Amino acid sequence: MIEVRHLTRRFGAVTGVDAVSFAMADGERVALLGPSGSGKTTLLRLIAGLDHADSGDVIVDGELASGPGTMVPPHERRIGFVFQSPALWPHMTVAAQVAFGLRGLSTAAIRQRVDDVLAQVSLDGLGSRYPHELSGGQARLAALARTLAPRPRHLLLDEPLANLDAALKDRLIDTIDGILRRERCSLLYVTHDGGEAARLATRVLRIEGGRLTGDDPLNEGAP
Repeated sequence: MIEVRHLTRRFGAVTGVDAVSFAMADGERVALLGPSGSGKTTLLRLIAGLDHADSGDVIVDGELASGPGTMVPPHERRIGFVFQSPALWPHMTVAAQVAFGLRGLSTAAIRQRVDDVLAQVSLDGLGSRYPHELSGGQARLAALARTLAPRPRHLLLDEPLANLDAALKDRLIDTIDGILRRERCSLLYVTHDGGEAARLATRVLRIEGGRLTGDDPLNEGAP
C-alpha cells in the first residue's frame, strides 16, 4: 500500500501541497482529480521520490520512504512514474528504452520481458523504431512500457492522455485497464477529466489549492 501523512511542499511563499493525508490499498485504483495548478503533479512527485517534502511522511509497502531523516531513492520504491510528456531518449530504440530498467536478468529473459510488455501496449513489432518514428499515442505507450518493464508494484500516471483525440484516448484507456488487470499493480492517476477518472479508478481524491477536498468511491464492485 501507499500511505501519505500530512505531506507538505512549499515553493517560497506558495504552498503546493498542504498537509495532505490519504492511504491506498494494495491493488487499488485511485484518481487524483483537480484543476491545473492544484498540486496533483507535485503530490505524485513527492510520492515517487522525485521531490523532497518540507514535512510529512510517505510510507510505501509498510516502509518509510520519505520523512524526517529518510529519503529512499525513486528506483528503490517499486513505483513506476509516467509523465505527461513521454520523455523518451531520442538516441535509443523503443526496445532499448523498455530494457533500460531491467537488471539482474539474462539476455534472453530481458528480450522476453521486452517482447511481452510491448505486446501488452500493442507495440509488438515496433521495438526497432526510434521515438521520432512513433505517433504521439505510440510514444506514450512506449513510455508506459518502459515503466512497466521492471514490474513496479505501484503505477503513478500524470495525465498521460492529455491533448489526445477522443478515439485514441478511448483506446489507450482500454489498454491501461488491461495492463492493470494483468500486472496487478495499484494505480494513482492524475487527471482533470472526470470521465477518465470514472473509467479507470474505483475511488477519486479531489484536490484544489494543494488540499484534498473530497474522497469519493467510484465504480463500486469493479476489480
